[in-house]
Amino acid sequence: MVEIKTAGEIGAMRAAGRVVAQILAAVHDQARAGVRLSELDETARAVLAKEGATSPFLGYQPRFAPIPFPAVICTSVNDAALHGIPTGYQLADGDLLSVDCGAVLDGWAGDAAISFTVGTPEPADTRLIEITGEALRAGIAAARPGGRLGDISAAIGRVGRAAGYGICTDFGGHGIGHTMHEDPHVPNEGKAGRGPKLVPGLVLAIEPWFLAGGKDSYEIDDDGWTIRSGDGSRAAHIEHTVAITAGGPQLLTVR
Repeated sequence: MVEIKTAGEIGAMRAAGRVVAQILAAVHDQARAGVRLSELDETARAVLAKEGATSPFLGYQPRFAPIPFPAVICTSVNDAALHGIPTGYQLADGDLLSVDCGAVLDGWAGDAAISFTVGTPEPADTRLIEITGEALRAGIAAARPGGRLGDISAAIGRVGRAAGYGICTDFGGHGIGHTMHEDPHVPNEGKAGRGPKLVPGLVLAIEPWFLAGGKDSYEIDDDGWTIRSGDGSRAAHIEHTVAITAGGPQLLTVR
């Protein structure tokens, strides 16, 4: 866990976050029916190269993964919630696509994710995406000095449960600084007033992901990476890198 002490360090993380935001915007603009997921990954690689940044995703291999991650973005479609590998799959009208992206620039990392419908949206998917975004905003609002980590988790969980969505706490947000994944773990459900104290300088990647079917179970594909809802229902995932400052939370993964 790295605590950011100076405005210059926050600025450096903001620069890395800006690259992430540019990638997500470019991928969003490109995603349409007939486009392959691998083409979106190629676009992300081009933005990284143009900005002189590197990917913390490419080659990443946590304990649960049998192989290093082979791409620079995660592309999760429909019932896939997290860690989808960009393959030759061609997007279809109505697909719900979640894209997760990271970047490292000048020794600092940024991490963010978006979810959106390709082409014609289904009302249930629109609601799922909107509620996931609402939960993210609630979590960010709770990221204030003097609070506790559990305040963020509780705020996210309240929104998701009120909507009837499934929530899994095995995978969630995390500290971020010189590397993409640092302590602490930030689950998407918890008890307010519990956990480490939130202090100025702490930077967190806050990332609710909800399962539309209401169950908390998930499955992992044979690729060892792609996480899907256990009941086949659709999923959404939205994320920002957020700095806790004396003046309140600051979003670092924006353009």
